[in-house]
Amino acid sequence: MKQSMTLIPTLREIPADAEVKSHQLLLKAGFMRQNASGVYSFLPLGKRVLQKVENIVREEMDGADAVELLMPALQQAELWQESGRWYTYGPELMRLRDRNDREFALGATHEEVITSLVRDEVKSYKKLPLTLYQIQTKFRDEKRPRFGLLRGREFIMKDAYSFHSSKESLDEVYKKLFQAYSNVFSRCGLNFRAVIADSGAMGGKDTHEFMVLSDIGEDTIAYSDTSNYAANIEMAPIVMEYKRSSEALKEMDKVKTENQKTIEEVAGFLEVSHENLIKSLLFKVDDQYVLVLVRGDHEVNDVKLKNLLEAGSVELASAEETKTVLSCPVGSLGPVSVTEVRIVADHAVEAVVNGVCGANEEHYHFINVNPGRDFNVEQYADLRFIKEGDPSPDGSGTIVFAKGIEVGHVFKLGTRYSEAMNATYLDENGKSQPMIMGCYGIGVSRTVAAVAEQYNDENGLVWPANIAPYQLHLIAVNMKDETQAQLANELYKELQGERFEILFDDRQERPGVKFADSDLIGLPLRITVGKKASEGIVEVKVRKTGEVTEVNRSELAGTLASMLKSI
Repeated sequence: MKQSMTLIPTLREIPADAEVKSHQLLLKAGFMRQNASGVYSFLPLGKRVLQKVENIVREEMDGADAVELLMPALQQAELWQESGRWYTYGPELMRLRDRNDREFALGATHEEVITSLVRDEVKSYKKLPLTLYQIQTKFRDEKRPRFGLLRGREFIMKDAYSFHSSKESLDEVYKKLFQAYSNVFSRCGLNFRAVIADSGAMGGKDTHEFMVLSDIGEDTIAYSDTSNYAANIEMAPIVMEYKRSSEALKEMDKVKTENQKTIEEVAGFLEVSHENLIKSLLFKVDDQYVLVLVRGDHEVNDVKLKNLLEAGSVELASAEETKTVLSCPVGSLGPVSVTEVRIVADHAVEAVVNGVCGANEEHYHFINVNPGRDFNVEQYADLRFIKEGDPSPDGSGTIVFAKGIEVGHVFKLGTRYSEAMNATYLDENGKSQPMIMGCYGIGVSRTVAAVAEQYNDENGLVWPANIAPYQLHLIAVNMKDETQAQLANELYKELQGERFEILFDDRQERPGVKFADSDLIGLPLRITVGKKASEGIVEVKVRKTGEVTEVNRSELAGTLASMLKSI
């Protein structure tokens, strides 16, 4: 493609509202433009990268025996009402009415549509397993779109759904697609981890997220420093054993702690360690209140709490709710003499000896508090977030943290949707059974942004060769020089004939502008036709390393092919 014939509107300045590297560079290099908050147009270069990622996804999905289809973005409300999600999904679901006042949603996801489709078309176990996928635009009304393509209101997603007659069949396909996802992100050149995850509003069990390591990631990954173990921080279990000290139990006493509300303030005021404090937090679990206890140096993990109590929703009670339910402010909350609500606690609390907790009276705390003697706990469980330095749950090494961008997610949905929507099949005995389902998503446009986030330098983007919009950037330093222009045009045609993907900068621009744009766009190799054009010699520069090599025209095609294989 000749650069004079396409649309690559590069910018000299970074847009003021672009917070992260990928957003800044994809705008600055002319890969995309914003149309509205969280809504973007992919310009020619951006569209080519998107297509490259889509092609990799298709190849890996097809290789895993998945079959592509395309479902509507406009979805009937009745389908979401069947599954129950019309009432529970939340404000992110974009809802609308047509001229006949019928309710619809713009597809945020397609579990309901695919389940209704397979329900109507597949009746026998002989047609199972079946895995179907699509690549399509999704819509979610994000409260705060940010970071460009990483959190938008309109985005490109690959979603796949598998249907089975047995859990063993689901396990087999899950493993196959897990490997396909690993292949996709490896081929895109990403540094990623597959982590144990929570299924959230999707339902189901046994899920993994594919997280690209990045400092701007919104999720925290807990992973072992010596093994392949990795989990979302919400899901990492604690395997520590807490040893109770042999210290003699002291008599509980109430002490004044005026204006000391936080763990740090109370610990400092009473000159005790954080580990000796008992932190008490009131949560609203569905329609009931539960008092949750953790050690002072730990934080309550609401996902673990939700799973323990098999709840639909868990949220921290407000200061007003805490005052109403337990008649005391948040900073003085404690478990002693509490009978109005259930009390559950993290395992670490059980080992506290002569601890400190709130006295349920403003400006007062109890000291020398001991679980079992001074208050009772209904159930002890793993209820805290894992910390750096904790033992790895797989028994190998210790935990370290990293930030991650979620680019893929695989779920074992089970019968969550098939039972709600009556998607059944006849088994070998002619008996009706609910289909067992799996769900598998890749954020295609988000993957583009994740690559841009990992592959850049101070001069611009540095695309991996297999997803770069073009492999080569051919530049004639001076198009007014007949020798340079002629050689550049001849090389353009010759290399196209050799099946190279080439962007030819044939513009009447100053060399500095051309080179700056080339570095900004970030194609793997740059071929410069300059002062040695009359000798048939050009310069080839590797964008990633900056290495420059002079190559004779007769050897150029072979040299380029070899270099592309090695970068």
